[in-house]
Amino acid sequence: MLNQFSRTELLLGKDAMEKLKKSRVAIFGIGGVGGYVCEALVRSGVGAFDLIDDDKVCLTNLNRQLIATRKTVGQYKVDVMKERIQDINPEAEVRIYKCFFLPENAAEFPFEEYDYIVDAVDTVTAKIELVMKAQEKEIPIISCMGAGNKLDGSQFKVADIYKTKVCPLAKVMRRELKKRGVKRLKVVYSEEAPIRPIDDMAISCRTNCICPPGAKHKCTERRDIPGSTAFVPSVAGLILAGEVIKDLIQDCIAR
Repeated sequence: MLNQFSRTELLLGKDAMEKLKKSRVAIFGIGGVGGYVCEALVRSGVGAFDLIDDDKVCLTNLNRQLIATRKTVGQYKVDVMKERIQDINPEAEVRIYKCFFLPENAAEFPFEEYDYIVDAVDTVTAKIELVMKAQEKEIPIISCMGAGNKLDGSQFKVADIYKTKVCPLAKVMRRELKKRGVKRLKVVYSEEAPIRPIDDMAISCRTNCICPPGAKHKCTERRDIPGSTAFVPSVAGLILAGEVIKDLIQDCIAR
């Protein structure tokens, strides 16, 4: 029967589409990268989502974040993303968590229900804890390394964390995961050397934060404010989503 996923089914087959429909993917971080992950996954037929983020849409998000428009500024990102997901597929189940994932609240998430975890958060502490929880629960996870301060989306690669190079965030993750005995981690990373942002305080959120009223975390609290574009984090997000789909249906497709 013809449906909204028919073109995908022509490539993946009925069994794969059924597997995706029954899969629950948790996306931690619904920003420039995570928003595109959600978009591609729901359009691919994934049937259930957990969305985790405490941020509200800010005016400075409009340059790169899928859910950011003038109408959504000031709204919680998870609320906007949930509405978008269900506009695309009304049958999708979406649970939202208006919080940042931290070691202190890790026990509040139903990891045992996840078929896959996408790490699209910014902080090393949260990334490491996600990896450790995934390892503990034996859940597949893919982690995004640095996408800020870059201009060339063609330099993203998929690799094990211990085979990465150039990316400063990946370097820190390699060191910390090795200390904890983590043997492998699938990541998306860029081999483009980060660009140093222009030192202009007049256009920096670091000194001129315009976060929506009620925002729990202000730009002025951040150590660095990276530069960003529309065409780099989106590429990373779509690559992440492609890897999730491939891994979820690997048992359904024989080539």
